[in-house]
Amino acid sequence: RSGRDMGRAEKPACANAHDTGPLAQADVRPRCRPAEVRFAAYPLLVALAFLHADAYDPLDPNGNITMKWDVMSWTPDGYVAVVTMNNFQMYRQIMSPGWTLGWTWAKKEVIWSMVGAQATEQGDCSKFKGNIPHCCKKTPAVVDLLSGVPYNQQIQNCCKGGVIGSWGQDPAASVSSFQVSVGQAGTTNRTVKLPKNFTLLGPGPGYTCGPAKIVPSTTFLTPDRRRKTQALMTWNVTCTWSHFLAAKNPTCCVSFSSFYNNTITPCPTCACGCDAKRNCIKSDSNRLSMAGINTPRKDGTPLLQCTHHMCPIRVHWHVKLNYKEYWRVKIAITNFNYRKNYTRWTLVAQHPNLNNVTQVFSFDYKPLVPYQSINDTGMFYGIKFYNDLLMEAGPFGNVQSEMLLHKDQDTFTLKQGWAFPRRVYFNGDECTLPPPDMYPFLPNAARVGVRLTFECFVAAAALVMLLVIL
Repeated sequence: RSGRDMGRAEKPACANAHDTGPLAQADVRPRCRPAEVRFAAYPLLVALAFLHADAYDPLDPNGNITMKWDVMSWTPDGYVAVVTMNNFQMYRQIMSPGWTLGWTWAKKEVIWSMVGAQATEQGDCSKFKGNIPHCCKKTPAVVDLLSGVPYNQQIQNCCKGGVIGSWGQDPAASVSSFQVSVGQAGTTNRTVKLPKNFTLLGPGPGYTCGPAKIVPSTTFLTPDRRRKTQALMTWNVTCTWSHFLAAKNPTCCVSFSSFYNNTITPCPTCACGCDAKRNCIKSDSNRLSMAGINTPRKDGTPLLQCTHHMCPIRVHWHVKLNYKEYWRVKIAITNFNYRKNYTRWTLVAQHPNLNNVTQVFSFDYKPLVPYQSINDTGMFYGIKFYNDLLMEAGPFGNVQSEMLLHKDQDTFTLKQGWAFPRRVYFNGDECTLPPPDMYPFLPNAARVGVRLTFECFVAAAALVMLLVIL
């Protein structure tokens, strides 16, 4: 699988919750702008939203999770299969509490035993005497085992609590496997009936799975790499992700600032919805000293810091310096969720100058080029054991880096918001950007805009008066 292009960076500024610089002010409410400009942009935003309604990501067009079932041996009443889940998404991972895989048996199959995973419910096995199956449900739901289980319950790539990394960040961590022994099933390639109605939670909704399809049998190399063996039968299931199935509201937002304009463009108000505002907590609340305040809930309910945007994550993109041949950007990611930290987070940004990144100082960086001819997208992620963990909201709930980009003199400009990203993703979720008329503009550009607005107003008034006279 080749690399893909993704890109976007965000803003930096505050190093901790006590900063008083520009970034610390990024939560102030947006300033007013001409209402007609924002109104005119709404139809375009709605149209763009419908373009993404299907399970397709324009920055990762080939991204999916593929489940491969390899029948390794036949048993007197069924088969033993190894199920391997490969996350081929460049920047979208499955976080804790992990994946849940479900399906519907085609006949009256049961699960005799499992290695590396377990069914969440046994179901009604009352008709069995002697050996009792691991699961008798028609629609089993399977989860990964936690780390630290006995070795006789493990298989390669299992037992990570259901966490699967993204392919672009760490291919070795983007795999999860388990072994299942199926009974009351077919015992030959012709009599086996494939499971159907596959579902995948990762950990919540968002994935849609297609039907199982028989494919050429997987081949394996022996440990000495001198002999090939192959599965007796193999079928694949492909699952794709859609934001519209995952959440009704965005989960992150973006704010902007620059060295050439003192105005900070904050995240839009209620960028991630304001439903959580009833239960949010202020940054200086005494509740934060209570024991267990940071303990995650089983249902994943967040405890957000009270902000005007009410997003769990804010990305800030700050245009810091402008040199003769280079320009410098600072990116900061802030967590406003007191109940969640982000392990092995990813940030994707799309900007035309990401085709010429000179250096990224405190993040790892990988260009994403899904369309080969266009290199305007990149993925940022934390350096292992340094800042790959974004802590929960609080003094340490942020990570930041700076980036140096080489100018293309034919395209580089600070005018009309060119220096800011076109699209930003955090952990695979697209973030809400401010409206274009709110971007920091060059001072002279702002004055020109005011003059043009006034001139247009005068011209319109004169036209109205002329029509009245006539």
